[in-house]
Amino acid sequence: MTRRFRIAVVVVVATVTGLLSGCSGTSGSGEPGQADSLAAPATDIYLAPLQTDGGLAVGEPAPLVDRPGYDNQPAFSATGTSLLFVSRRDGQADLHRITLGTFDVTRITGTPESEYSPTPRPDERISVVRVEEDGRQRLWQYSAFGRPIAPMLPEADSIGYHAWIDRTRVALYRVGDPAQLVVADVTTDVDTVVADSIGRSLQPIPGRAAVSFVRVAADASTSVHLVARSDSLTPRPLVDAPAGTRAVDHAWTPDGTLLLAGGQTLYAWRPGRAGWRQLRDLAPLEVTRLAVSPDGTQLALVVRERGAGGRS
Repeated sequence: MTRRFRIAVVVVVATVTGLLSGCSGTSGSGEPGQADSLAAPATDIYLAPLQTDGGLAVGEPAPLVDRPGYDNQPAFSATGTSLLFVSRRDGQADLHRITLGTFDVTRITGTPESEYSPTPRPDERISVVRVEEDGRQRLWQYSAFGRPIAPMLPEADSIGYHAWIDRTRVALYRVGDPAQLVVADVTTDVDTVVADSIGRSLQPIPGRAAVSFVRVAADASTSVHLVARSDSLTPRPLVDAPAGTRAVDHAWTPDGTLLLAGGQTLYAWRPGRAGWRQLRDLAPLEVTRLAVSPDGTQLALVVRERGAGGRS
């Protein structure tokens, strides 16, 4: 089934000159721990050209998926030629794919359950968080065309979000008060709690068997940490969030620059350097998620619709 959304084409040029995340207890995304909720916020997906050669710069964002309602959680394919995302209608969340060359949008799941957090895998399959009819939230494997295959961690429940450390180990946001970071091995179904009081943003770090995540302190300040296979899964801090930015979403460019969105401002940080630099003022857009294409030329941003309540 193919549907046409109102699409604005973004042209990437060589000389081109976000996110409120949850703290503990909820996803901070308006989808309480990903569970189905009619109160899911209205969000759109924008696309901006990203320049990494000769200095990092972000071009003007333009709407990519723009319609009333919830369109969220973008994830680029391994080739960067398409984008997976979640579209929610009448309380049902399904996965969609947009082909970036033609801007055609296809719904790829139509199950009675809702799917969230689509993540392309090296074998071209997709890992998703599936909200099942009995209320469980488990990590599932789907085919590239949206066919459910099997749960990847049959015993693990209350999963909100996930990111892969390597081919067999996955970092999980476990819904709770506080929310926990859990690392599980899909070959053994064994999981280990490695941190608590985390935000929902989990991101694989390019070129490393590691995942970054946001940790929330008692005073609600936030910092970005990593957990790596080589460190025996012991979390260690990377950088504090910019001053005054408490709830954040982040993403990595292929060359190892960390991007962070705090409301209407996009920041950048390079490991080994002191402090953040403001990369772009995004006003009036309020950005709630980020995703970078594999080749580092495109940046997907989730934007809360003007007047939409709640967090996203």
